[in-house]
Amino acid sequence: MTCNEIRDLMPDLAAGLVEATPDVSGHLQTCAGCAEKLKEFRQTMTLLDEWKAPEPTPYFDVRLQARLREEMQHAPSGWMQWFRRPVLAVALTVLLGVGIAMFFTRTAAGSSLAATTMWQPRMFSLARQSLERRLAICRPWIETTSYMPTSSCWTIWKYNTM
Repeated sequence: MTCNEIRDLMPDLAAGLVEATPDVSGHLQTCAGCAEKLKEFRQTMTLLDEWKAPEPTPYFDVRLQARLREEMQHAPSGWMQWFRRPVLAVALTVLLGVGIAMFFTRTAAGSSLAATTMWQPRMFSLARQSLERRLAICRPWIETTSYMPTSSCWTIWKYNTM
């Protein structure tokens, strides 16, 4: 047997719950460290067997019950005390829910309105700039050509001059 296996068995050996097998006895005779550890365990168990829990005073139960009654009668104070009242708790929950719902509905409505009013002028400005660039490229060709072209340059020129 190894020292680790013996250490696992030591509490039971010291308490007398398990009898030492020949393998355990042989290891304890050859290993001084394990034998010393078992001796310390046995001394500890002997001390624990001699120790007795102190008896409570005769009026311990009476004083404990009186103290518990005092604590139960004492009204707990604090900022969370109101939360124990169900009506207030429900009212707070409803108020909180309505507030959150109003926040999200206003944010959603406000964001779509804001997006529309903010992006529309920018979109139209970009489209107009694009048309002006195309017209600047096509204008010399349109002015020098005698026939009516059907290309996109003609369409751009026609709508820009109206």
